[in-house]
Amino acid sequence: MNDPFWKLPEVPHFSLTSPDLEDGAALPPWARSGIAGAGGDDRSPELEWSGAPESTQSFALTMYDPDAPTGSGWWHWAVHGIPATTTSLPSNAGDPEAALLPHGAVMLPNEIRVPRYLGAAPPAGHGDHRYYFVLSALDTAVLDVDPASTPAYLGFVLRDHIIGRAVLMGTSRTD
Repeated sequence: MNDPFWKLPEVPHFSLTSPDLEDGAALPPWARSGIAGAGGDDRSPELEWSGAPESTQSFALTMYDPDAPTGSGWWHWAVHGIPATTTSLPSNAGDPEAALLPHGAVMLPNEIRVPRYLGAAPPAGHGDHRYYFVLSALDTAVLDVDPASTPAYLGFVLRDHIIGRAVLMGTSRTD
């Protein structure tokens, strides 16, 4: 399946870019996972966005690998409660110790149950994996999502509040 968002509502698209990553290109080595042994630093790339709907009240951000050999993909990062006035996140915003997320943003645990950015770590010999950074513009300032919830649950809750979507995709492989 090429489009991991085919079951989500059709909404207007806006722009999500990064000075660290060209859409469709390989993730920087430091954006790979150190925790999972892929030789990286688990450092999230800088993200910038523009053109979100004027009625946006907050944003939610996820990073998802639909190519993980799990049957359900792999969630690397999930944040909600990003204020509507925010238009960028600095590099390493996914490290809770760096305290770089805007006030009010809530980072959820990733697949290994750690609330932080977890870099790319495709299994050796598994070929190219796609890593989708998806920024959803929401019609609500606050989502009723427990901070211990999974990113998949966040996706379930936010689907009824999405008014715009921006996507940036990077790739990675381990030979």
